[in-house]
Amino acid sequence: MSQKLFIVFCFHISVTLASQLRPGFYAQTCPRAESIVRDVMWKAMMRETRSAASVMRLQFHDCFVNGCDASLLLDDTPDMLGEKLSLSNINSLRSYEVIDEIKEALENNCPGVVSCADIIIMGSRDAVILSGGPNWEVKLGRKDSLTASQEDSDNVMPSPRANATFLVDLFSRFNLSIKDLVALSGSHSIGKGRCFSILFRLYNQSGTGRPDPTIEPEFREKLDRLCPLSGDQNVTGDLDATPCLFDNQYFKDLVNGRGFLNSDQTLFSLDNRTREFVVHFSKDQDAFFSAFVEGMVKMGDLQSGRPGEVRRNCRVANNPAHGRNRVLKNRVDLVSNLV
Repeated sequence: MSQKLFIVFCFHISVTLASQLRPGFYAQTCPRAESIVRDVMWKAMMRETRSAASVMRLQFHDCFVNGCDASLLLDDTPDMLGEKLSLSNINSLRSYEVIDEIKEALENNCPGVVSCADIIIMGSRDAVILSGGPNWEVKLGRKDSLTASQEDSDNVMPSPRANATFLVDLFSRFNLSIKDLVALSGSHSIGKGRCFSILFRLYNQSGTGRPDPTIEPEFREKLDRLCPLSGDQNVTGDLDATPCLFDNQYFKDLVNGRGFLNSDQTLFSLDNRTREFVVHFSKDQDAFFSAFVEGMVKMGDLQSGRPGEVRRNCRVANNPAHGRNRVLKNRVDLVSNLV
């Protein structure tokens, strides 16, 4: 995808259909929808606390790729490479089975009503609440995509090696501000990351053959023990010092040079525009919570305007062949309008 087309398409995503989303969308058709989602999320977290962070991140990885349409959840088919095996998702995203459990519970209560895209949004919100974070009212009414694209995901999603400057540019393409970027990066207040994501920081930052000098020395020693160069790259480490609690410890860690991911630490160490918000949120948790909620709502508004449906199974389109033909036509129409 050319840079010009990518930028125009991202703007198209950010404005289309957002006005059709509204709180209480299922009040008449599935009044227990939100309570069912929260109940299943709670049970999932009781089995494995890490489920909270995993489900919350599904919103980020879904909404940035052609809008919040649950394209991320589609399994590959013989003639469709979806997003699950894209560079930023493979061996990284997890807890798809939690979404399956939520969908099954909703289908048992009100079949064919609640979209998988809305399940991601509700589940993400509840993951934050149940981890001690803020509550907010979600807007609902999304449709599920008819197809998915590994290429689209690879073209958009950043790697753990990304730095603050790259992230500022990426978020701006979606009409998300620097404040939004830093607040939403606070999603790493909960959860873990793989050693694979930080080996270059520990042993070859920027091709120097040395560790990232911004890592606090004692923290670097801890990471060295956790992630030796010849060790298992799938071993995980905490993204902040309170990985089960949604709080502002993440920002305190960045100020102290104890950020796990390069993309996180550079928010403080590289860019003055992002550093200002990191310092502010490290001192004021309420300000972080408020900005995080605002960013999540804005991200949830990202829509592509493509045809959609309410899937019966979040992993497969209701009619894959029909959906593929409609989306191909939609893409042709979009490109034609840009010529």
